[in-house]
Amino acid sequence: MTKKHMRGMAAVIVAAATAATLAGCATGGTTSSSSTSAAGGTYTFWDPYPQFDATSAWAKRIDSCGTEAGVTIERTGYDTTDLTNKALLAGQQGSSPDLLLVDNPVVSTLADAGILNTTKDLGLDTSAFEANILAAGQIDGDTFGVPIGANTLALYYNKSVLSAAGVDIASVKDWSSLTDALTKVTAAGKKGITFSAIGTEEGSFQFLPWFWGSGAKLTELNSTAGVDALTLWTDWVKNGLAPNSVLNNTQTTTWQEFLTGEYAFGENGTWQLQSVKDSGIDYGILTIPAKTGGPAPAPTGGEFLTIPVQSDTARYDTSVKIANCLTSTAALVDTDNTLSYVAPTKEAQAAQVAKTPDLQPWVDAVASAKGRTSDNLGTKYPLISEQLWGAVQQSLSGSQTPQAAADQAQSAAATATK
Repeated sequence: MTKKHMRGMAAVIVAAATAATLAGCATGGTTSSSSTSAAGGTYTFWDPYPQFDATSAWAKRIDSCGTEAGVTIERTGYDTTDLTNKALLAGQQGSSPDLLLVDNPVVSTLADAGILNTTKDLGLDTSAFEANILAAGQIDGDTFGVPIGANTLALYYNKSVLSAAGVDIASVKDWSSLTDALTKVTAAGKKGITFSAIGTEEGSFQFLPWFWGSGAKLTELNSTAGVDALTLWTDWVKNGLAPNSVLNNTQTTTWQEFLTGEYAFGENGTWQLQSVKDSGIDYGILTIPAKTGGPAPAPTGGEFLTIPVQSDTARYDTSVKIANCLTSTAALVDTDNTLSYVAPTKEAQAAQVAKTPDLQPWVDAVASAKGRTSDNLGTKYPLISEQLWGAVQQSLSGSQTPQAAADQAQSAAATATK
């Protein structure tokens, strides 16, 4: 089996912990396990869903795939960050689980540590998966797992607030028209837009659609395009079109602001769809616009199903059977509906939308999305992201100009990724 060269494990764990605090992914909770009787041995499965116990639909799906493969599956759910660290240590000790479900930016960290098999080596078919979603698990032309689903970001909007301000949502097509809409809303006595600019991965996650939508690349944080994106957010805060609270907002607290009904727009993810339905707000969903129009690439969240390196390579055939079962169309639809994810294949997406038409804007958004570790960034991404969210904090707080904040971030990122 193909292995990458082993790197300094402690450094990798630090990078993984930084990358693991991500949007739209499972958080917190205790470990749980589920299993089903079979005569073909026991296979271990780790995932980042400690909130799902043995009676959950997710655990039962895993059990059924074990039965289909003729084995017992022993499942454990860990907090996302804890899972990453445990996976790295287990790989170092040669005691990896048979199957490992991890947040997509973590794939590059585990692959870089040499503990994941490639899909090619395993004979795992990836042809049905959407290329932009699959890219989050690719490094140097190799693919290290398959996505079970994706989430991303868009703009929820309050139709009542926009209507009262005389704003036609159809007119919002680019940054200029969006800013015009925010100006009209605030002039009418309501609030413009809320988002998360906190100094963590959540801040980078929410800024990336604007950064990428400017045409900027993560390898050049201080490009003219990148500074334009930073200036956009900074000006919104400076001019009262976005609240100062964005500097400390998580995606949860910014969502709470939107649910007050005072805001015209709130940037958030697929996972809030049921919440906004329950809120009673007359809402719509708008794909985040790029600077000059069209959809901006938003970052993908979601997990990848991977098969770690084992000393007993005879186990791989059964692991692949389990993986294929969990990523069949029926399984993807069930799983992704449970997790509020968009499925990673066209066939499963069509089945989701047929059942829940409200998902169509999210399917469109995911079609334009990209992985944070794409562009072959791999384990460089968390190092760059830390500087990116720092620049956002410095600029929006007024501590530095957008240009100065971007220059400092680029210098630090270049040093960190040498």
